[in-house]
Amino acid sequence: MARDFYPFVKGGQEAAGEKGGGASDEVCTVHHPARIAVYDDASAAPRVVVVEPKAVRDYLDEITSTVNRLSHEQGGTIPFMVVREIVENFIHASFRAPTISILDAGSTLRFSDQGPGIREKALALEYGTSSATEEMKHYIRGVGSGLPYAQQYMVDKGGSLEIEDNIAGGTVVTISTLPAEGARSVAKARPEAAAPETPTQPAWPAPWTQQPSYPYPWAQQPMGSPQPQTAAPAYQQQAPVPTYPPQAAPLSTAFRVGTPATPPSLDARQVEAIAYLAEHGTAGPTELSQTCGFSAPTWSRSLSSLQEMGLAIKQGQKYRLTTMGTALA
Repeated sequence: MARDFYPFVKGGQEAAGEKGGGASDEVCTVHHPARIAVYDDASAAPRVVVVEPKAVRDYLDEITSTVNRLSHEQGGTIPFMVVREIVENFIHASFRAPTISILDAGSTLRFSDQGPGIREKALALEYGTSSATEEMKHYIRGVGSGLPYAQQYMVDKGGSLEIEDNIAGGTVVTISTLPAEGARSVAKARPEAAAPETPTQPAWPAPWTQQPSYPYPWAQQPMGSPQPQTAAPAYQQQAPVPTYPPQAAPLSTAFRVGTPATPPSLDARQVEAIAYLAEHGTAGPTELSQTCGFSAPTWSRSLSSLQEMGLAIKQGQKYRLTTMGTALA
């Protein structure tokens, strides 16, 4: 007798219990916790939310709802059902080390596991191809619709879905509101780390290190040069020429007092970021990446360096120019 499948009703799980246990049911038993890494800031370590092992249906429900909530808190728009279709694929990996990464303000989600992996990745994105066993079909549809549906939805919205191999076996599925190339750049960890874009402290002269001029003509002559013999009146003593040791001041101090005569050296991306902020008022790494190219982490580092130089200030997830930054725009 035919029966409908309702993915959010626990009847399927109860039916599985009526069949009795066995070695074949081991694939549908949860042994590993799921870890959800939320990257609030591209330049900081993520906070991690753990979903402990439990009954399969409850486990899938909690992972899906937690990922959906955390990604939307970051500003993401990927819908619940798309997330659900990817989460359900963890059953094919026997729930081995499921890990979800929430990147780029919730716009990019990466789902990885350490299961057997997917050899035919192109076939996995075609409707009707499935490796689901009868035991798995008590918890998922098992008709080969999950990944194709998720990919079609993301592409129709201007985004992407990609399948890759994990490092030591298993699969990584990436869904993003960005095209595939943009999603890959978001997932990469600091590709320019070996060659910093800007020095920590640009070399530019500090006016307070200059020696004051004195009325004595020999004060500015190099050491060892002959000095004119000028007779001083008997009632007047010559004052010694004072010397001032060089003073070093942090870059941010120079901008606070507003004394430097020469602005700091800026690279092309920092100049572009200043121009964009001057025109639009506020912007974040994702907005700059979508408008001007390059990855969101690259723009995050450029904006952070502008903040360190006193040219921009961060408000929430976005930046705006300071008075000094506006003067350079």
